[in-house]
Amino acid sequence: MNFPGGVSRDGFLGNQLMIDQPVSGAHRAGLDAVLLAAALSEGTSGHVVDLGAGVGVAGLAVARRLPETSVTLVEVDPELARLAEGNAALNAGMADRVHVVVADVLARAVERRAAGLVDDMADHLIMNPPFHLADRGRSSPAPSRAQAHVLEAEAIDGWIRTTAAVLKPSGTLTMIFRADELQRLLSAIGSRFGSLSLLPVHAHAGEPAHRLILRGRPQGRAPLRILPGLVLHAPDGSFHPDVDDVLRGASLPVVWW
Repeated sequence: MNFPGGVSRDGFLGNQLMIDQPVSGAHRAGLDAVLLAAALSEGTSGHVVDLGAGVGVAGLAVARRLPETSVTLVEVDPELARLAEGNAALNAGMADRVHVVVADVLARAVERRAAGLVDDMADHLIMNPPFHLADRGRSSPAPSRAQAHVLEAEAIDGWIRTTAAVLKPSGTLTMIFRADELQRLLSAIGSRFGSLSLLPVHAHAGEPAHRLILRGRPQGRAPLRILPGLVLHAPDGSFHPDVDDVLRGASLPVVWW
């Protein structure tokens, strides 16, 4: 694999999960992926699809935390997908529950189905789409890094449309997105999902939220709920104890519905 700077092996969930990922040139997974995986509550079971999985951190964290799940990692970049396959094999007890699909979330339906991203396949869908909108700033000159980070302004609608097709009517959508693009996200969701719960994520108390974790159901009818915010850091800069627990493999301390 040709990654500028090579590949590093990094530990997640208190080193319960080991991940090989590019040192540079592509998106490096971190806190967002762990928070996304932790948003699935203890006891979650069934088939989980991770759209835009990269090297697989979020989906593999789900597989590590929730033994009654099977996971499909969906990634458009073949080299990152190969790393994701290797990461599934690297971590004991995962290879038989994790499958990797190389597919473009924004492809035509016939193309994504042929790649293995078929309708009604997911009991739960998680995603951490590129959320530096192309109309909000410059992208990286490195194509793989730009692809991982930058989303064309109208493309979020395509991600939501694919999500609605892939997810079973009884399933759940969980995604993490930038807080200042909530209006654009809700516009894309429209009537496709309801029973929405929003968890604002704040780096420090008293600061505006910089991320949102959204949970919804296809055609859910419950009113929108904005939950008490999750504050990551204590005044001394350390993680709050409940966040530190999440980083070691606990679920988020949230009641979604």
